[in-house]
Amino acid sequence: MSYLAFIIFFTWLFISIRSSSSTHNPLNGQHLQAIWTLWSGNPKGLNGPLKGGIILDSLSSRLNFTYEMVRVTDFRLEPSSENGRGLFNYLWDQQCDVLAQDVLPTFQRNKIVDLTTYWHYGDYVFLIPVPVETANINSIVKPFQWPVWLGLGISIVCTIAILNLIQRYLEYRSTIEADLRQNKTPQSGNLTNDGKLPVKKWQSGKQYLYVFGNLLSQGGFCPSKRLPYRLVAGVWILAAFIFVQAYTSTLITYVVTPVQQPLINSVYDVAGSSDVNLLVRETGLLNMLLSTNNYTGLFAALRRKLDSFPNSRCVSPSECTSFMSPTSRNVFVDGRAFILDEIRKDFKKTGKCNFQIAKESFISATASFALRKNSPYTSAISRGILELLQIGLVDHWDTWFRPMPPQCNGKPQSGNKKKKTTTPLSLKNLTGAFLVLLVGLSLSILSFLIEKINSVSKCRRSRIGN
Repeated sequence: MSYLAFIIFFTWLFISIRSSSSTHNPLNGQHLQAIWTLWSGNPKGLNGPLKGGIILDSLSSRLNFTYEMVRVTDFRLEPSSENGRGLFNYLWDQQCDVLAQDVLPTFQRNKIVDLTTYWHYGDYVFLIPVPVETANINSIVKPFQWPVWLGLGISIVCTIAILNLIQRYLEYRSTIEADLRQNKTPQSGNLTNDGKLPVKKWQSGKQYLYVFGNLLSQGGFCPSKRLPYRLVAGVWILAAFIFVQAYTSTLITYVVTPVQQPLINSVYDVAGSSDVNLLVRETGLLNMLLSTNNYTGLFAALRRKLDSFPNSRCVSPSECTSFMSPTSRNVFVDGRAFILDEIRKDFKKTGKCNFQIAKESFISATASFALRKNSPYTSAISRGILELLQIGLVDHWDTWFRPMPPQCNGKPQSGNKKKKTTTPLSLKNLTGAFLVLLVGLSLSILSFLIEKINSVSKCRRSRIGN
């Protein structure tokens, strides 16, 4: 019985495979009229899918039919108010059999045309201008918050003062002890005329050099060998080591971090920013959703954004990107494929990456081909599209028709994936360091001029006195 069941199962499987492979093909030997807006015979500037033509060629080869292109002058699907015609009119008037466009499936469109299975799966993303790089002046102070800088300054002043006091006290005590050993009266001749302890200037100056030398990792000679002085000096060395390591370990992060942040990161930044303008394609999904539905919440805020800006609805993606510049506050939302096309075209035109995609996407979207209502070819074309999707050809064609420049998509260049390239630091990254050097040199020159003026004035006073 087990062998009989095995034979019956494989017989049924073979018959089912043969029957599925010999499925009736209504397109066999047929000649179709097709519309693809990016066909070379149509006027330039029309919008449409880059892969529409090659999908038609593949379907024609697999399903054994021929086709010819119908010339069109517009890319709008529904009839427009200008001339009263759209691409759907070619289907209704039986001037076209298949519309190789990115037709977004909606309930209203399902009533008037036949839609195939989805040939494109994507999402809507935001195109934003690349922020202009500015001088990174604050990078040298960003590793520490202002309370840390305040505490560091107070610690420097206190340490210098304590070392100075200890040095004065130790010298004063050693002088008294020396007088006592010589049987002299204590403190006789140990004070200056103004009643202060006599301390050598070079010894006081060494305390400043010692504190700042250790803080700048330059080291320094300890002016005193007495235990109290060296205890304070050792504590300062330990604290300076912690400060220096904490500062240098985070400094490089702020040096290479871009000063200007992206204009937006998600759709919530668009809705919550009063100075950000939203641009959409007039025939796109988002404009259709916001114009024909009374949404609340996030979509209501986006609709108010569109109504508040006079140029928010554009005819084509190229027109929308013409309103965007590095200093503008405009963002453009559309399907990822159209956004990538605009980035690629702008890079070819300018040689620079002036646009980038926001961090978070918006909504998912799908696209189908359209045929006449109740067309006998709908199921066959849908089956052919599914076969192309299953073998991965539709996604593979993106590398042919949409080769993105590595500078604009963040991916490493082909063939150099193992080679790590490091971008050299520019002057804008190290502006803060040069600013500190400039301030230091200015203070040094200023102090030199002041000392020079004081010395000249003293010489003049001495000459007058003589």
